[in-house]
This record gives sequence, C-alpha cells and structure tokens, in this order.
Amino acid sequence: MMIRNMRPAAAIVAMLAVGALGFATLPAAAQGRAIRIVQTNSAGDNVHLIDPATNEIVGEITGVEVVHGVVASPDGNRLYLSNESTEELDIVDAKTLKVVNSIPLSGRPNNVAIHGNGTRVYVAIQGRGGGIDIIDTEAEENLRTIPILGGVHNPFITPDSKYVIAGSTGGGGATIIDTELERPMWTIHFEGGVRPLTFDTNPDGSTRNMYVQITNLHGFAVVDFNKRVEIGRIVQPDLPVAERNRDGIQGAPAHGIKVSPDGSSIWSTSKINGHVYAYSLPDLEYLGGVKVGTVPDWLTFTPDGKFLYVANAHDNYVSVIDVAARKEVKQIQVGQVPKRNATALLNLEQ
Repeated sequence: MMIRNMRPAAAIVAMLAVGALGFATLPAAAQGRAIRIVQTNSAGDNVHLIDPATNEIVGEITGVEVVHGVVASPDGNRLYLSNESTEELDIVDAKTLKVVNSIPLSGRPNNVAIHGNGTRVYVAIQGRGGGIDIIDTEAEENLRTIPILGGVHNPFITPDSKYVIAGSTGGGGATIIDTELERPMWTIHFEGGVRPLTFDTNPDGSTRNMYVQITNLHGFAVVDFNKRVEIGRIVQPDLPVAERNRDGIQGAPAHGIKVSPDGSSIWSTSKINGHVYAYSLPDLEYLGGVKVGTVPDWLTFTPDGKFLYVANAHDNYVSVIDVAARKEVKQIQVGQVPKRNATALLNLEQ
C-alpha cells in the first residue's frame, strides 16, 4: 500500500481539541511537577529549559559540550544527557541543574531513551562497533553493550516499554530489543538509514504501528509492528524548487516525527521545506502544514497536546506551534544548532 498526496481534513480542530494526556489527567504521581521543554544545543555547551506556561527560558544546564540527546527520569528528579565530547552519560539533578555524575560509555553517543520504570537508560552508540549501551540508573553504571550492525543513531522506547528500537543509519535497519530479556528479537530493513521514528497504540496500550523516517525519504514509512512488515508510506508535500532549502539536509529531508498525546494525529518535519506537517490517525489523511524555521530537526508536544515545540537547527530558535490552529505563535531563541528536545515533568520542590 502506497499512501500519497492526502486531502486536507476539516475535522482537525475537533480531533485535537481534547488531549487524553492533558494536564488535568496526568498520573497522580506527576501532579504538581513542573512541565519543561528541554532543548539541547548540538554545537554549544549548554541545554535550555523552557516553561510552556510562559514560553520563556527558565533554566540552563551549563558546561555540557555537544550534548546529543536528553531524557527525564519518571520520578522527575534526574535528567540524562548523552555527551559526545566526553563520551559519557551525564546525570543532572533536576532541582540544581548541576551534573552530579557521569557514566563512561563504550563509544561516541547519539540519542537516548529511558524505560518507563526508570531503571534503564538506553544510549545509542554510533559508528562501527556501536550499538546500545544499557545503563543501570540505580547503580549508575554501564552494564553492557548490545552490538548493532552499523551502530545506532536513535533508540526509541515503545509506549508500553516492552521494547527499545535501535535505529541504524549505517546499517539501514530498525532492531527491536526486548527490554526484559535485553536482547534483539527482530530487525526490519529499509533502503536507507533509519532516522527518527514514533509509535501509536492499540486500545490495550500495545504498539500498533511504527512510523519511520528513512534516509533520502521526504516522508515516513508505516510498519505494522505485530506483523513486522511495512504497509505504506507517506510522501510529504513538495514546494517549488526556488523555495526549498538545500543546506544541512544530511541525507534526511524529514527528520523529527511524533504522534500527538491523544493519538489522533502524527506530525513530521521537513528540512527541505522548512515546515512541519500533520496527518490524522489512524487513516493518515493530510491535515496541513505550518511554516517554521530553516532545518527543523526535532519536535516534542506538551502533555496536553495543545502545543508543539520544533527545534530549528540553522536558525537557533524553537518554534512554538498552536496545534489546533496549526500556527506558529512564538519563536524562542536558544543556543547553537538546537536539535533534540524532550518534554519533562520535573520535581523541583526543595
């Protein structure tokens, strides 16, 4: 099945008006925590924290050069940063924003993921001989490396935390690792390297589909997770050649993809168009696009799904998108070459 050139759907406002993971419906353990958008700066030595209530920078982690990815602990007490300059996983105290420990890694890290129970952090190790480093967060030690052909660019945890997916740009595969057994189970291969990916779920919370951005594909592939097979592709809109961006593509015309918290839509960036595009779920009807900055590279939602934050790598700012209105409402200046970002629920009480 090939899915192309979807027609706009007028129902976007109704579909996105209610967020299943809204502020009022957060788990009891997360009530009262501070919601922060954590923005890394891949050519800088700092990380910025944005308060989505005001869309102002309210915190900064300093002295962390060339941070690639970031995740927060489920209890809100820690942030974990993959540090390319030191080849370590930096552990940051959420209250003080100071590095309290650094765990040596097996090689140069790329992105990170965390298990839903907080006991494991999975660090992508890029390049030949790379794979997934498994970090025990209680002992704060590197347990072992799971080798993956071609190394790993991004790890992603499934919504039920049963699997971590290791996406390889060098090997062209997405390897599914069982988080209980801590071993690879199967791999799906593509014609190019695996870039960012995201998931939607079945009613029981298990993974339904995996949506995968691939090297040189201006869009994403749709993979039936249980059948382990690609079932379709979305090709994103074209702009006139004169309006396209030619710099900083790095083989990834689409880099940054996320399913909305309520599961009603999926949003994908376009580096060549300087846009972010929305599609309905589960039918993947085209909903529309929003113009953002040059080379949008990553994106994250607020927990209620009302706002989307898009990191624009060439312009050094984050676009704040009103999801229902499909409109950029603010630009937040951050550090040098912002890329990976994450939404965190932090415990800031002293």
